[in-house]
Amino acid sequence: MALSRIWSAFIIIAITVAGIKCFFFGDTHLFTWMVSGKASDPANPLKLDGIIETCWIAVEICLKLVGILALFIGFMNIAEKAGGIRLLSRIVGPFFSRLFPEIPKNHPSMGHMIMNFSANLLGLDNAATPFGLKAMQSLQELNPAKEVASNPQIMFLCLHAAGLNLIPVSVIAVRSAQHASDPTDVFLPCMIVTFVGTMTAMIIVSFKQKINLFQPVILAWVFSISAIIVLLVLYITRLDAAGIQLFSGMLSNGLILLVFLLIVLGGLYKKIDLFAAFVDGAKNGFDTAIRIIPYILGILVAVSMLRTSGTFDAVISGIKNFFALFGADTRFVDGLPTALIRPLSGGAARGMMVSTMTTFGPDSFASKLSGIFQGASDTTFYVVAVYFGSVNIKNTRYSIGAMLLADLVGIITAIILCYLFFG
Repeated sequence: MALSRIWSAFIIIAITVAGIKCFFFGDTHLFTWMVSGKASDPANPLKLDGIIETCWIAVEICLKLVGILALFIGFMNIAEKAGGIRLLSRIVGPFFSRLFPEIPKNHPSMGHMIMNFSANLLGLDNAATPFGLKAMQSLQELNPAKEVASNPQIMFLCLHAAGLNLIPVSVIAVRSAQHASDPTDVFLPCMIVTFVGTMTAMIIVSFKQKINLFQPVILAWVFSISAIIVLLVLYITRLDAAGIQLFSGMLSNGLILLVFLLIVLGGLYKKIDLFAAFVDGAKNGFDTAIRIIPYILGILVAVSMLRTSGTFDAVISGIKNFFALFGADTRFVDGLPTALIRPLSGGAARGMMVSTMTTFGPDSFASKLSGIFQGASDTTFYVVAVYFGSVNIKNTRYSIGAMLLADLVGIITAIILCYLFFG
């Protein structure tokens, strides 16, 4: 219900703003560009895709997801039949049983969630999505009210959306391509912001669900994970941009191949029909990809309308004027477009980051802040639409509010850190 109201508000606001610009400020071609505009059209002053083109983009995204989902869920099905998921569930059981008290001991959803969190940590978006959707399906099996988000689903999705990420490879790659003097200088701030966002999401949801985070097991796991991250950060900070990208590629892609190898070996050991199990899982991945098309389409179209109508420009201008009234430093406002659009669309946020670098220079304060925003969280509304949509959840309860509050804490933290690190 909350997502429905927000989605409706996006469309109403976008059309209202466009109407004001068209009828009161003489922007007579705006409606045309909003509906049928193409970013590749030299005559398009917005350089943004309109509604029709966005529909094609949504379908293209889902078509690409079909192969990825089929592949990873196929291997996940082998892992389940071989007992690998239950093994993972037993390993993380002591921690997850306290963070997700409503999940039965050693339930497969625990293994699916840890796979998703691990993929997120390593920046493996293509792997994180199939693992996350599989986790939602497993949690849905335990959900007594099939159209209402359960407590474990909310906790899982809020932690997922916080986007704890070890290495913001895409941000570093873009900064390197834009010839930044030190492309990796945003790495540590990104790491800190994602960690703060994840802890914030955990605290907010735990408060709502009355979960005691000061239990010794939870504290031990959190401190252990933090220690591992700190050690990796200490190692990575000694590398240059090329070294970080090489290390990230070897670690993340090497782990994917290792997981595939272990799954196949486990299946052979258990004497299961590997290919039949893979095909059965792949069919489920195909069905999931088709099922989420309407949700992706709806979110992307609403975001497109907000962007092409000029709503974001109006909001940024208002924020800048507000802080200027008090004589405050307004440099951070130039990086805010990435933060504002990040909860809506990862691709649009990446475009905003590149635009900021092009406008202000890759070494400017705004560009560095924009890079931190881009590497600091996941796309909240996209995640809500796709993950809840995949299991037909209609009442998301307080999940969107919790995610947006965690996003806000992340934005404030990013701004503070950018001033601390870069003045």
